[in-house]
Amino acid sequence: MAPGVAALREEELAAPGPGEALVRARASGISRGTERLVLGGRVPRSQREAMRAPLMAGEFPFPVKYGYAAVGVVEAGPAGLVGQRVFCLHPHQERFVVPAAVCIPVPDGVPDLRAVLAANMETALNILWDARPVLGERALVIGAGVVGLLVAALLGRMPGAAAVLCDTDPARAGLAAALGVGFAAPEAAGDGWELVIHASGNPAGLLLGLERAGFEGRIVEASWYGDRPVSLPLGEAFHARRLQVISSQVGQVAPAMRGRRTHAERLALALALLEDARLDALLAPPVRFDELPDALPGLLEGEAIWPCPTILYGE
Repeated sequence: MAPGVAALREEELAAPGPGEALVRARASGISRGTERLVLGGRVPRSQREAMRAPLMAGEFPFPVKYGYAAVGVVEAGPAGLVGQRVFCLHPHQERFVVPAAVCIPVPDGVPDLRAVLAANMETALNILWDARPVLGERALVIGAGVVGLLVAALLGRMPGAAAVLCDTDPARAGLAAALGVGFAAPEAAGDGWELVIHASGNPAGLLLGLERAGFEGRIVEASWYGDRPVSLPLGEAFHARRLQVISSQVGQVAPAMRGRRTHAERLALALALLEDARLDALLAPPVRFDELPDALPGLLEGEAIWPCPTILYGE
């Protein structure tokens, strides 16, 4: 369409062929940071290929059908999948035909709305594979968006780990408490952290991570800035403190597990990690799919009490 404008369009679906599945959507989730860039037409030309969602349609900037967090029921396809709830990296759509291989079964213990977090959980999992946390390590997670919250939640499950979530919004303290991890405002975050994971999407958060990391600390950069340049203070004590800045991006399986886990296996593990009812605290009250075009700009802009907007689909 155009920057800030969304619309529903009808699409005629072909019957699923061999190796394909017809999925009826039950819920989907919105990744606020990424989909805000897409709706605003702010995907850099140099990154348009990298930013393509696996099953998106159209081309950047517009018109484009985007999204990658759909949960539904297989209505037709391979016998072993029919009737199963599955997660697909598919845009927001009522029904769709996809390769059966990309339909990952949702565990019985994960309800539809929580299952939409699977793509974000996969990102959080990959970040931790890149970070390689150590039992007993002190970890600071900067940025309490969905990915940062999920990273902190996973770190909080590790025996002996001291995970603290850092954000400029004091309201995020309640979410941290719901997940069983500590919370600190930037000015109170302390220093000497052995592991820092930056997921705020704001260069100021990365600067904070460099400042507060301890000797030989690892700073994992999990934010993506689109076409914004970012300046880093790599003089002064950066080298004397032997700091490491490590990039993390979900497009490739992290080196620690590359060759050991496929993308599908990583996503299946992410779904299994969602069997934690505390994660429901991240989910916003759902919007009906037919209301989405009008609601989408408001869901993506500004601060939100709940980090993950959700969509429900009806018959």
